[in-house]
Amino acid sequence: MSTDNGVSDGVSGARTAPAAEDVAVAPPGVSVGAGGAGGSIATTGSGAPPGSVASAASGASTAARLQALFEGHRLTPTQRRIAHCMVRRAADAPFLSSVELAELAGVSQPSVTRFAVALGFDGYPALRKHLRDVAPAEPEADEGSYNEYQQAVQSEIDNLRHLAALLADPAPVVRAGRLLADSRPLLVLGLRAASAQARGFTYFARKVHPDVRLLDEGGTMLADRVDAARRAGATALLCFALPRHPREVVEGLEYAQEAGLTVVAVADSAFAPIARHTDLLLPAAVGTGLAFDTACAPMLLGRVLLEAMCDALPEAQARLEEFDAKAAERALFVE
Repeated sequence: MSTDNGVSDGVSGARTAPAAEDVAVAPPGVSVGAGGAGGSIATTGSGAPPGSVASAASGASTAARLQALFEGHRLTPTQRRIAHCMVRRAADAPFLSSVELAELAGVSQPSVTRFAVALGFDGYPALRKHLRDVAPAEPEADEGSYNEYQQAVQSEIDNLRHLAALLADPAPVVRAGRLLADSRPLLVLGLRAASAQARGFTYFARKVHPDVRLLDEGGTMLADRVDAARRAGATALLCFALPRHPREVVEGLEYAQEAGLTVVAVADSAFAPIARHTDLLLPAAVGTGLAFDTACAPMLLGRVLLEAMCDALPEAQARLEEFDAKAAERALFVE
């Protein structure tokens, strides 16, 4: 079991996403249409057949190849749990038996078989053989020589490489930047483990955006502040969502969409529980090798969104220069 701040299960190391309505699985960096099972997904290409993993970009992580394999397939809530488990245990996935995978994902063994068939394979053995065939012939590094701290760093490096591969198509980030720039005020939501990401984004965004409002408390106050921002003219909300996902974040995003806001989200996975309540989901994996999750990729993706928002704000440069001038006048910084 994970704790409030994302502590991984000491036995399996896996988390299982809570069941939700049937929705199409969102591949990395695509727009997720609201509306549950009826929601649409705007992809940059057709659904990926089983052989598409082999065409993954050079240097992409095993997790990236798994994401590509799941791309474009409509999966049930149980099948999404299996997919989420495989992505989080990407290095082990090609070597797990169907029984082991079922135990890690908290589902039945027949569900694993049906999952493989849903992906276009004859059964789970064919899926596992495919994963082994497309795995690198040699390990990228001798992880056996790393201690646990180095392994955690290497995992974050892999996550950043995966993020770099996703950003090869900048269109989703550019679209998100425009949505955030156009919203006056702009809401930024992040609770519990994600609060640091939301606060960091808000701190810098306020230097270039005229009205940024941080939502860092849940409950009924969250709905009140969404209503107030909507009345003031807000059109978009940016959410940082990291494991473990608080129920009030899911409920808050559902409320925001009902209020007419466009929801942009940075989440740890395209299979995150918030996916069905977002209009544009940008995934950035977290590291799970230490007692508490590490979030270098989500933090960097937040900075990338800041850059895209600045590009969409004609007055951004002037605001930055004004801030620098006042900072110098006040001797705000020691350097």
